[in-house]
Amino acid sequence: MKNKRKKFWRNFKFKYKLTITNENTLEEVIGIHVSKLNGVSVLLFAVTVIFLVAATIIAFTPLRNYLPGYMNSEVRELVVTNALRVDSLQQLLNRQNMYIMNIQDIFSGKVKADTVASIDSLTIVRSEELMERTEAEEQFRKQYEESERYNLTTMDNAQATLGLVFYRPTRGMISSGFDANGKHFGIDIAANPNESVLATLDGTVILSTYTAETGYVIQVQHAQNIVSVYKHCGSLLKKVGDTVKAGEAIALVGNTGEKTTGPHLHFELWSKGRALDPSKYIVL
Repeated sequence: MKNKRKKFWRNFKFKYKLTITNENTLEEVIGIHVSKLNGVSVLLFAVTVIFLVAATIIAFTPLRNYLPGYMNSEVRELVVTNALRVDSLQQLLNRQNMYIMNIQDIFSGKVKADTVASIDSLTIVRSEELMERTEAEEQFRKQYEESERYNLTTMDNAQATLGLVFYRPTRGMISSGFDANGKHFGIDIAANPNESVLATLDGTVILSTYTAETGYVIQVQHAQNIVSVYKHCGSLLKKVGDTVKAGEAIALVGNTGEKTTGPHLHFELWSKGRALDPSKYIVL
């Protein structure tokens, strides 16, 4: 066994002479002594150099983006940002679904409209029922829309706002008025971006969220079953359950949502499911 091993290494280290001769004179031009060990060493060195050069080029050039499974910092940041946005939108969707169920209980008489604490507790209790409500909600919606088809109009009853003094929601000019027939159940107030949006009455925030259609929106429940709605805000300063005073800043004017043509505040007033013309109760 030892003899075979010695013979192998002797053969592996045996040197051969590589010569280059002049064909005419047969004179030796170059003579190199090489062995199999030298050949393997040179080959390994060449492969190592090629690997290092290729790795350097890939690591410090845009070629790395074509490697399977590689994700550069920009793409990684974009993926993380989109994941956070999806998570936030899912949370907003869940909150909206719970809010709709609360409204169902209010309309059906199970919960009083001014008992915000009960509404908040319902959102917690019902969080596990969000996936089982589609048929019931659709049936309720059809019944309610059918019964209220001719009732969703402006309400001029002075008793609905008797004794209430409304605070202007923001500084600006009315760019679009109230039109119940055109389903524009509020007024648009053109204002400067980041202008303060103020609570029109004392009350409690019952909705503070973002929707694709109306952007940042906040709703406040007031006395005498009055609800004020503020849409297309730039940002929200209050959360659900917060108590606010008339004239207190609750949001900032913005230009969010799909249905907007510029910085403004869409302001609505509702009483017992009916829309009020805000221009009759506030002075800008």
